[in-house]
Amino acid sequence: MARSKEAKFPGPASDTPGPQGTRLSRGFGWLAVLGVILAVAGIVGLVYTGVATLTSMLLFGWLLLVGGIVGLLHAVQSRGSSFFWLGVVVAALNLAAGVVIIRRPDVAAEALTMFAALLFLTGGVFRLVGSLVVRGPQFALTLLQGAFGLLIGVLVLAEWPSSSQYVIGCFFSLALLFDGLGLIATGIGGRRIVSLVQPEEASETAHGGQDQSHI
Repeated sequence: MARSKEAKFPGPASDTPGPQGTRLSRGFGWLAVLGVILAVAGIVGLVYTGVATLTSMLLFGWLLLVGGIVGLLHAVQSRGSSFFWLGVVVAALNLAAGVVIIRRPDVAAEALTMFAALLFLTGGVFRLVGSLVVRGPQFALTLLQGAFGLLIGVLVLAEWPSSSQYVIGCFFSLALLFDGLGLIATGIGGRRIVSLVQPEEASETAHGGQDQSHI
């Protein structure tokens, strides 16, 4: 009778959450390490904005080139369908844009900086006008966002095309920095949660094993 009860209630060793907790903690640790790398890259990019601009444009060009090749292969695989010619046109545009950006990253940076400045200008104007017309509960915040976007657009356009040497690199570096800080916070917070949950699960498993042994 005792043997049947032991077979029905396995010991606590089979339910121990130690290995899973260790793997989770290690995964969050690697996430924090990746965040540190991205944050350091963002800081270096903010110091050397010209190099960051050139690097970001080259990366963008290679991404377009690889995406064009993949899109072309996908279009060839789906030949005979209605998607074929659309896929070929999109892939050709990606390939052409990638080649142009890789060959002339400075000109591409100037064009992209102009486009970004116009986006800031139009977005700022729409936010300003919308906040003044609607006057909702977030009136002050929307007005401040619109004024800030309008100011950035005017400043970038006032220094264009020389501003293209640092604007794209500055935005790219800030994105790396904030992404890195977010990953660091996620990794550290995840390790803390795992370290808090794992002892509780272990104690609950131990108590459950003791109760089963008494039965």
